[in-house]
Amino acid sequence: MEIHEYSGEGLEQLARQSFMPVITRTRSDFRGRMALQEMGEAVTVSRAYSGGSHRTFRTDRMAVKTPGDDVVLFCVHLAGRSHVRQHDRFAELTAGSGVLYEARSAWELLSSGESRSLTLHFSRDLLPLRTAEITEGCARSMDPAAPAMQMLSGYLDRLFDLADDLTASQRLDAGQAAIDLLAMALRDVTPTVPGDDGPAHVLLDMMRTHVRDHLADPRLRTEELARRHHVSVRHAQTLFERIGTTPGVYLREQRLLAARAMLSDPRYARLGMSDVAAAVGFLNLRTFERAFRRQYGMTPGGWRREHLHSEPLP
Repeated sequence: MEIHEYSGEGLEQLARQSFMPVITRTRSDFRGRMALQEMGEAVTVSRAYSGGSHRTFRTDRMAVKTPGDDVVLFCVHLAGRSHVRQHDRFAELTAGSGVLYEARSAWELLSSGESRSLTLHFSRDLLPLRTAEITEGCARSMDPAAPAMQMLSGYLDRLFDLADDLTASQRLDAGQAAIDLLAMALRDVTPTVPGDDGPAHVLLDMMRTHVRDHLADPRLRTEELARRHHVSVRHAQTLFERIGTTPGVYLREQRLLAARAMLSDPRYARLGMSDVAAAVGFLNLRTFERAFRRQYGMTPGGWRREHLHSEPLP
């Protein structure tokens, strides 16, 4: 077992040496501690304590220019408040929940205070899932009450404690067993990703899920949706005809539904209307207000005044 005590600068150096190059932002008095168990050449399990708020991130440029693009991290959040953002998704972590993120694209980890975590670090080629399935599994909070998640987190915790007593070959087997359990747990949270010959309805479901997960991306349009799923614009339109709409109309409706939910939710009562619009992918406030009025017959502000305290959230 390796044990490291570190400051903010030390955290950045430790991450570079043990996981992947990152950038960290901490207070001057930040302190942390990490213990690592090597399970094989490409697998480690670690426990970490962070003694204050911090931000750790990997930029698009780093993902392209620096080593580590085959690395995947799975974190079991044990205590504190943290969030992970990747692929335009934002996962809020509570005690016992888990989240996957990968080195080959930008990501960000935010902790608002003291936190503890248990992390499985491994090469992505050890995970028995297709590339698209791994990417779709990133930045999705995994429910701590789910049986598969309970099995996985319990196994990782026990594995960390017993690793020193295992032989080298047992460590290799135990590390791969942890990755196999992760693959099982991910199937509870990852949208279905069809193969090259997947049926049309599965591809349509995948595209609809993608829309709902990327509402905040103002670049998402019919052309971008088609490109990301490797189909022509015409084929995307044909798929959405199966549910009586078009990709553009479906995207606008989902954005407005998300905005309506935010306007009805007391947690977002302090957000300005421009912030609500941006959160669902509208760069222009007037465009958002016009679309909302056409859809619901009143302005966003009018909806908030009428529904904020009276409509229960789903």
